[in-house]
Amino acid sequence: MSSLFDPLRLGAIELPNRFVMAPLTRARAGFDGVPNALMAAYYSQRSDAGLVITEATGISREGLGWPNAPGLWTDDQAEGWKQVTDAVHGHGGRIVAQLWHMGRLVHSAVSGMEPVSSSATIAPDYAHTYDGKRPYLEARAATQDDIRRIVDDYRKAARNAIEAGFDGIQIHGANGYLVDQFLRDGANFRTDEYGGSVENRLRFMTEVLKAVAGEIGMDRVGIRFSPNFQVQGVDDAYPIVLFEAVARRLEELKVPWIELREPRRPTASGAIPTEPVSPAMRRLYSGRIVINSDYDWRDAEQRIAAGDADAVSIGRLFIANPDLVKRIELGAALNMGDSSTYYAGGAVGYVDYPSLEGSLAA
Repeated sequence: MSSLFDPLRLGAIELPNRFVMAPLTRARAGFDGVPNALMAAYYSQRSDAGLVITEATGISREGLGWPNAPGLWTDDQAEGWKQVTDAVHGHGGRIVAQLWHMGRLVHSAVSGMEPVSSSATIAPDYAHTYDGKRPYLEARAATQDDIRRIVDDYRKAARNAIEAGFDGIQIHGANGYLVDQFLRDGANFRTDEYGGSVENRLRFMTEVLKAVAGEIGMDRVGIRFSPNFQVQGVDDAYPIVLFEAVARRLEELKVPWIELREPRRPTASGAIPTEPVSPAMRRLYSGRIVINSDYDWRDAEQRIAAGDADAVSIGRLFIANPDLVKRIELGAALNMGDSSTYYAGGAVGYVDYPSLEGSLAA
């Protein structure tokens, strides 16, 4: 029977435990998307996680629509990330970069560019911009030239990540962003080889995975999905069928690990989850499965013991508890997070949460 404190291998990456820090947008990089010393401190504080997944990181200016989020398309950004990876490795941690293209969720007020998606659609709700929330704009459907260019952007960002010292990368295929916009029929209305059938809707994801693996090796690649609920206007009429096909493709490509954001109860935004897809994927996919959303370490232990998953990724508790793994191990009390500071910028609510060590010293 496996424990969350047991080691785990994700392709080329050896984890000392099975607690994964989930990707968490924190908006501390500035307009140029260059990581800084404050970010290095934040990530190094949390390096007792078996694996740290960075906040979503733009592969291009076109694909980055969140104010003050980091990027990985310039040399300066890669240099900025080096201080982060050095700090995490200096504390004995492991860290992968999550690569992000937001597709139709990019607002021109942030990127200065027209949004692009699988199809000409408008996302629901409002975009975060430097001037507050604004209604989303209609995205244009990506041409085949656009698709080739964007796939190459993923490849270049993956290479930059490895040169910046990351142990690997995770492709963001969840939460209604570009990969998800191609995968699920709630946002993909194309009639060419990238739309229509499930096989066609897998094509963009497949090309991204192959391009990235060709640059850094598939043993350093993971991908994230949110398969069983509508998120940012994206869902699918037949999620089990779709993600069984995804599982087969991942098995063919030998992708070593996936993360599934798979809630079991209504989300904070009111989305109602459908049947979990992880059991269906598990039957077809032999790689490691990291579960996320609504799971704490207690029920994650049960999922892992039953063989349904291999690790758990935890989000908000890692924001508030830089030494979360140690607190769980000791049964110590947990800090509560302040959501008003999640995207506020600066050190407050970012690197100032107390650790057990600091509390004991005081």
